[in-house]
Amino acid sequence: MRSIDNVHCLDSGHDFSPEEWAVRTELAALYRLIAHFRMTDMIDTHISARLPGQPGDAPTFLINRYGLLFHEMRASDLVKIDHLGNVIDERAKSDPARFRVNAAGFTIHSAIHMARDDLHFVVHTHTAAGIAVSAQTDGLLPISQHALKFYGRLGYHDYEGIALDLRERERLVRDFGKHKAMILRNHGLIAGGATAAEAFHEIYFLERACQAQVQAMSGGAKLTIPPADVCERTAGQFMRDESAEITETAWRAALRLIDDPHNDYRS
Repeated sequence: MRSIDNVHCLDSGHDFSPEEWAVRTELAALYRLIAHFRMTDMIDTHISARLPGQPGDAPTFLINRYGLLFHEMRASDLVKIDHLGNVIDERAKSDPARFRVNAAGFTIHSAIHMARDDLHFVVHTHTAAGIAVSAQTDGLLPISQHALKFYGRLGYHDYEGIALDLRERERLVRDFGKHKAMILRNHGLIAGGATAAEAFHEIYFLERACQAQVQAMSGGAKLTIPPADVCERTAGQFMRDESAEITETAWRAALRLIDDPHNDYRS
């Protein structure tokens, strides 16, 4: 795969710093991978990234250009916004229609980003399995190894309607707590990470856990749930010393799935 080191993006004559371009490239890759694993919902849902070197009280973010499908995403397509979802991308001055974003969709993301500066990437999905589990009273059951990653480490937020009210952000943050993933009741899934690799790891495992639960329950047979001490020990095993290296290795392997010289996400 082509390296992104020391690359400055050229989009309509505009240069990005190497630091911003690196974030843009990783975020575009994350969009492509979410599409590859069929976790998209047409033009709805978002993945956002916080740009480095921004003031804590007024950070800036990158998010998808509204109307672009996730499998089409390129680094240059991502739009810079403020913490309220307002477009502050310089390119929008000459072409506002091209750099339109769904500001309402950023309400959930902004809540997490503003409260958790350790989560630089945030992924929100509306998959069939994620929505199905979000509608079940007991939420995610500890019936698979994938689900046990989140044992005692998963938030839940009750549905309040389409996330248009900024006042909901306080409740989102409260329910998210110190976790890296949360189930939005009757809505979908959300996960974050310090890196794109970690955010992908969290949402991938949560989605797979939900898929396994839906299929296990569809058979109608009685489910086996491991003892609580086994569940807790397994959750802890996901946090062992080599976990970060495993996450990065999986990310680098996943990038090969979206390496397309004819439609490069790094452009």
